[in-house]
Amino acid sequence: MLDIRFSSSLMAMLLLAVADEEGDPTLSSAQLAERMDTNASLVRKLLLPLTRSELVVCTKGRTGGARLARAAEEITLAEIYRCSTGDKPLWNCRTGGEHDCRGAANAQAYFAELTEDVERAVLDALGDRTLADGVREMRRLDREPTRE
Repeated sequence: MLDIRFSSSLMAMLLLAVADEEGDPTLSSAQLAERMDTNASLVRKLLLPLTRSELVVCTKGRTGGARLARAAEEITLAEIYRCSTGDKPLWNCRTGGEHDCRGAANAQAYFAELTEDVERAVLDALGDRTLADGVREMRRLDREPTRE
């Protein structure tokens, strides 16, 4: 099963960035949930690490909600990725016992190195993109005619 924490957290952050641009920067978990087609409980779970990482500010109460803690230009997608996935690696290595076969014995070490390289490449690619870049890209896609 694929992990959707990053894509869900990114979607919430993009929605907050758009709301901020439109002059109404605070959205409740119910508003975010409706726009994300999910439930408010999941949204609140997604907001916890974003709040701990100081990417989002949340206020409680009837008029409370979530808003960006910094300008969208100052938040990288790598920051969102790191805080939404935590220490969980991109892939997990299949564990096994001791092997007499040289290939099988080194497969875990090779896979660990491969995972580290891919994770570094992902973070490099995401580190070059800001949340504001994502909003601009969404708007560009919205202007393009749909292809059927």
